[in-house]
Amino acid sequence: MDPVTILLFVGVFLFLVIFFKKQNKDVNKKFPPGPRPLPIVGNILQIDMSKPYRSFVELSKEYGTVFSVQLGMSKIVVLCGLETIKDALINHVDDFVDRPKARVFSKSIKDHGIILANGHNWKVMRRFTLSTLRDYGMGKKSIENKIMEEADALVQKFRSYKGKPFENLKCVNSAVANIIVAILLNQRFDYEDPTILKLVSLINENIRLFGTPLVRLFNSIPLLIHWMPGAHNKIMANIREFHSFLKTTFTKQRKELDVNDQRNLIDSFLVKQQEGTPESTEYFHDENLIALVDNLFVAGMETTSTTLRWGLLLMMKYPEIQEKVHNEIEAVIGSAQPQIEHRTKMPYTNAVIHEVQRFGDIAPSSVSHVASHDVTFRGYFLPKGTIVMPLLHSVLKGKAYFEKPEEFYPEHFLDSDGNFKKSEAFIPFSIGKRSCAGETLAKMELFIFFTTLLQNFTFQAPPGAKLDLIPGVGSTNAPKPYEICALLRR
Repeated sequence: MDPVTILLFVGVFLFLVIFFKKQNKDVNKKFPPGPRPLPIVGNILQIDMSKPYRSFVELSKEYGTVFSVQLGMSKIVVLCGLETIKDALINHVDDFVDRPKARVFSKSIKDHGIILANGHNWKVMRRFTLSTLRDYGMGKKSIENKIMEEADALVQKFRSYKGKPFENLKCVNSAVANIIVAILLNQRFDYEDPTILKLVSLINENIRLFGTPLVRLFNSIPLLIHWMPGAHNKIMANIREFHSFLKTTFTKQRKELDVNDQRNLIDSFLVKQQEGTPESTEYFHDENLIALVDNLFVAGMETTSTTLRWGLLLMMKYPEIQEKVHNEIEAVIGSAQPQIEHRTKMPYTNAVIHEVQRFGDIAPSSVSHVASHDVTFRGYFLPKGTIVMPLLHSVLKGKAYFEKPEEFYPEHFLDSDGNFKKSEAFIPFSIGKRSCAGETLAKMELFIFFTTLLQNFTFQAPPGAKLDLIPGVGSTNAPKPYEICALLRR
């Protein structure tokens, strides 16, 4: 045999020896049970790679609420059920506070920003983010006014179609994006502005590509990234284009920066950057700024706009529920502009919005965690670096927690007297220290946008259209593209 063939043979042999040695080591230390993996590919052939959370639910029926699967080179421990997820993310929070490295992101975001960051970098960025979001209005009247203004602008956009069918993805994306843009850049884009259309297009394309089986495969078997062209190259090109926009924005804001008149989150970051302290030098650098703004822009736009689009689709699908929302809006708000203070007086509308989030199941697998060190959890040994996936889908669509988990049923959040009823199993933002930093903002946006749209319109499907409630392909569960007719109510 030639030398290359010999080296390849030796490499594969050593890999298999190490692989099975590690398998036996894990078995001896009582690693969580799961289907036996094949060399190199692991359990990929047993998993629906377009919607892996569905396969995980089925596996949990055989292996329990803590089980393992191997996707390519990655060994993953899946957590199912509210009690198990709470135990991990609250009772063992410091054991599972870290994030695994996402291989598709490794060359761009690395471990910067807030979503995928670890250690002290994550603590500093999260502390700065929460503090600055509050400074620029999160949970306050100032940001509520911006949301109300944006909701009015979205109403005018819907009115412009004069009841004719239209696709709402771009305008809903742009409206929601404008809220986070106001905090990040102190700016607002018109819905037809090429800049905002391009930015949301880049994000939407990447969200879709991340959920394709091939990209999931690349992330599980990293060697493929180097050997095969594919969608991951398009993802990286989109990220570079998005980051190029951010770098141009930072350059402009540096030139205009006034330490005594900070206008937005980026200004606040740039001021911290100039402090000259050890912390500012180590953490408030441009790479962290790019990753942080990227994280906030994507998270602040994608999940909220996707939830709103689920809401409009479900109102068309269930006109009797839409009518009840209309009636409550008339009784409580009338022709006044919806505000967050109305929410406590509108139990049915509040229940509908919660049920949209539950039924939509936007982030079924959440963002994975990783064991920060060797840990024993629920009688199983998880070595340092083990990826841990809290399966939110198992709770939001769990029969143990909701009466009709596969149906759209607002009564999940109403008591027998019609009052709003909280549910401990309502965890679309995850729980624990790594839960969504923008949860307060998202809840405010969802109520004001949804109620304002339903106050002004009756939503119907175009004649002959079939409404599909099966999510499209993507890293989040978003509705497939659909057209809508917005008929004026007043």
